[in-house]
Amino acid sequence: MARKKVPLGKEFTKGLVIENPVLRLVLGTCPTLAVTTSASNGLAMGLAATFVLIGSNLVISLLRKVIPEKVRIPAFITIIAGFVTIVQLLMQAYLPRLNESLGIFIPLITVNCIILARAEMFASKNSALPSIIDGLGMGIGFTAALFLMGTIREFFGNGSFLDIPLPLLSAGGYFQPVLIFILPPGGFFVFGMLIALSQKLSEKFTKSSASGNALCSEFISDPSVCALCGGCGLGSGSGGKTAVNERTEEQTEPKPDQAQTAENEEGGAQA
Repeated sequence: MARKKVPLGKEFTKGLVIENPVLRLVLGTCPTLAVTTSASNGLAMGLAATFVLIGSNLVISLLRKVIPEKVRIPAFITIIAGFVTIVQLLMQAYLPRLNESLGIFIPLITVNCIILARAEMFASKNSALPSIIDGLGMGIGFTAALFLMGTIREFFGNGSFLDIPLPLLSAGGYFQPVLIFILPPGGFFVFGMLIALSQKLSEKFTKSSASGNALCSEFISDPSVCALCGGCGLGSGSGGKTAVNERTEEQTEPKPDQAQTAENEEGGAQA
């Protein structure tokens, strides 16, 4: 069955709210919590991951018919690692201070589940342009989440923004910084609040667009995959059933008129 074509605009915007990789799919949690002690770190990490996303999606989509099925994951990781190496060398050359601040999390982009997931689920099944748009949308969503989280933690925890001290919020000003916001407990607290806010916004978007059910049904037909995916909110239906299972039952379950006709025919045969 051929996959239904989705407008490029929808492919781009889905990563911002409805399928935000950090706040909706809860991917890349480790760098999200580790580098967002400041807005500049979150922004740099997001832009680096966006570059790798776009580049790897492009190359994988172009080579999708050449890469053998049995070695596709090692091939994907090799391609991703090549773009990560480019990012790291550029940061070492032109942004050494920022590279030192991000530390090990730049090389770890290679195994970031967001990038590998887009390569496996999208780039390996689509042409170059949609893959670029998908990588750009997911990258901007990832960057926005990290930047927002880093801004909140830096603002309340250090009284600064982009490493620039704010006189009214610094020590001795009207507002005393709360150190816990730049510590791990504060990171988990802000992360949880942003996930809750993203959930509410996503529900409003899906209701207003009237396409919430199509988000999953167009791309996922395996009930086990649907049960594991929590990104679109359809992974669990009523009674613990997945959305795919519910749709399958609706299609196979006979309608009341059909059921009554079947009973009448069975009774007539017995008579």
